[in-house]
Amino acid sequence: MTALPVPVITIGLLVASNVFMTFAWYGHLKDKSVPLITAIFVSWGIAFFEYCLMVPANRIGYGTFNAAQLKTIQEVITLLVFAVFSVLYLKEPLMWNHALGFAFIALGAFFIFHKWV
Repeated sequence: MTALPVPVITIGLLVASNVFMTFAWYGHLKDKSVPLITAIFVSWGIAFFEYCLMVPANRIGYGTFNAAQLKTIQEVITLLVFAVFSVLYLKEPLMWNHALGFAFIALGAFFIFHKWV
Protein backbone atom coordinates (compact mmCIF):
# COMPACT_ATOMS: atom_id res chain seq x y z
CA MET A 1 0.00 0.00 0.00
CA THR A 2 1.42 3.39 -0.97
CA ALA A 3 1.10 6.52 1.12
CA LEU A 4 -0.78 9.51 -0.21
CA PRO A 5 1.39 12.24 -1.74
CA VAL A 6 2.34 15.09 0.60
CA PRO A 7 0.33 17.70 -1.36
CA VAL A 8 -2.83 15.56 -1.07
CA ILE A 9 -2.39 15.10 2.68
CA THR A 10 -1.55 18.78 3.21
CA ILE A 11 -4.46 20.11 1.18
CA GLY A 12 -6.89 17.58 2.67
CA LEU A 13 -5.92 18.57 6.21
CA LEU A 14 -6.15 22.27 5.30
CA VAL A 15 -9.64 21.82 3.87
CA ALA A 16 -10.80 19.94 6.98
CA SER A 17 -9.23 22.51 9.30
CA ASN A 18 -10.90 25.33 7.39
CA VAL A 19 -14.32 23.77 7.81
CA PHE A 20 -13.77 23.84 11.59
CA MET A 21 -12.30 27.36 11.44
CA THR A 22 -15.21 28.72 9.42
CA PHE A 23 -17.76 27.30 11.84
CA ALA A 24 -15.74 28.60 14.80
CA TRP A 25 -15.51 32.12 13.39
CA TYR A 26 -18.86 32.49 11.63
CA GLY A 27 -21.21 29.70 12.76
CA HIS A 28 -22.59 31.74 15.67
CA LEU A 29 -23.86 34.44 13.28
CA LYS A 30 -26.85 32.31 12.32
CA ASP A 31 -28.30 32.47 15.85
CA LYS A 32 -27.38 35.73 17.54
CA SER A 33 -29.65 34.93 20.50
CA VAL A 34 -26.85 32.80 21.96
CA PRO A 35 -25.01 34.84 24.61
CA LEU A 36 -21.69 36.21 23.36
CA ILE A 37 -19.65 34.49 26.08
CA THR A 38 -21.20 31.14 25.09
CA ALA A 39 -20.41 31.80 21.43
CA ILE A 40 -16.81 32.61 22.39
CA PHE A 41 -16.28 29.42 24.38
CA VAL A 42 -18.02 27.22 21.80
CA SER A 43 -15.88 28.84 19.09
CA TRP A 44 -12.72 28.15 21.10
CA GLY A 45 -13.76 24.53 21.43
CA ILE A 46 -14.31 24.21 17.69
CA ALA A 47 -11.04 26.05 16.96
CA PHE A 48 -9.14 23.44 18.99
CA PHE A 49 -9.97 20.85 16.33
CA GLU A 50 -9.00 23.32 13.61
CA TYR A 51 -5.55 23.64 15.19
CA CYS A 52 -5.27 19.85 15.53
CA LEU A 53 -5.53 19.66 11.73
CA MET A 54 -3.81 22.91 10.72
CA VAL A 55 -0.56 22.34 12.60
CA PRO A 56 0.05 18.87 11.10
CA ALA A 57 -0.94 20.16 7.65
CA ASN A 58 1.72 22.85 7.80
CA ARG A 59 4.30 20.54 9.38
CA ILE A 60 3.74 17.84 6.74
CA GLY A 61 3.54 20.28 3.83
CA TYR A 62 6.59 22.38 4.71
CA GLY A 63 9.46 21.28 2.53
CA THR A 64 7.22 20.30 -0.34
CA PHE A 65 5.81 23.83 -0.15
CA ASN A 66 7.56 26.90 1.22
CA ALA A 67 5.88 29.06 3.87
CA ALA A 68 4.48 31.56 1.36
CA GLN A 69 2.97 28.74 -0.69
CA LEU A 70 1.43 27.11 2.39
CA LYS A 71 -0.13 30.43 3.40
CA THR A 72 -1.43 30.99 -0.13
CA ILE A 73 -2.98 27.52 -0.26
CA GLN A 74 -4.54 28.22 3.12
CA GLU A 75 -6.07 31.51 1.97
CA VAL A 76 -7.48 30.08 -1.26
CA ILE A 77 -9.02 27.15 0.64
CA THR A 78 -10.37 29.57 3.25
CA LEU A 79 -12.18 31.56 0.58
CA LEU A 80 -13.59 28.48 -1.13
CA VAL A 81 -14.82 26.96 2.15
CA PHE A 82 -16.23 30.31 3.25
CA ALA A 83 -18.05 30.81 -0.06
CA VAL A 84 -19.76 27.43 0.29
CA PHE A 85 -20.50 28.06 3.98
CA SER A 86 -21.90 31.51 3.27
CA VAL A 87 -24.29 30.25 0.61
CA LEU A 88 -25.37 26.95 2.19
CA TYR A 89 -25.30 27.74 5.93
CA LEU A 90 -25.83 31.49 6.22
CA LYS A 91 -28.00 31.63 3.08
CA GLU A 92 -26.13 34.69 1.80
CA PRO A 93 -25.75 35.03 -1.96
CA LEU A 94 -22.37 35.46 -3.59
CA MET A 95 -22.34 38.57 -5.73
CA TRP A 96 -20.28 39.42 -8.81
CA ASN A 97 -17.93 41.60 -6.74
CA HIS A 98 -17.20 38.66 -4.42
CA ALA A 99 -16.33 36.50 -7.42
CA LEU A 100 -14.12 39.25 -8.83
CA GLY A 101 -12.31 39.68 -5.51
CA PHE A 102 -11.77 35.92 -5.25
CA ALA A 103 -10.45 35.92 -8.83
CA PHE A 104 -7.87 38.56 -7.90
CA ILE A 105 -6.77 36.42 -4.96
CA ALA A 106 -6.46 33.43 -7.31
CA LEU A 107 -4.33 35.63 -9.57
CA GLY A 108 -2.13 36.36 -6.57
CA ALA A 109 -1.80 32.61 -6.00
CA PHE A 110 -0.58 32.28 -9.58
CA PHE A 111 2.24 34.72 -8.86
CA ILE A 112 3.19 32.84 -5.67
CA PHE A 113 3.37 29.42 -7.40
CA HIS A 114 4.74 30.39 -10.83
CA LYS A 115 8.38 29.43 -11.32
CA TRP A 116 10.11 32.69 -12.19
CA VAL A 117 13.48 32.60 -13.92
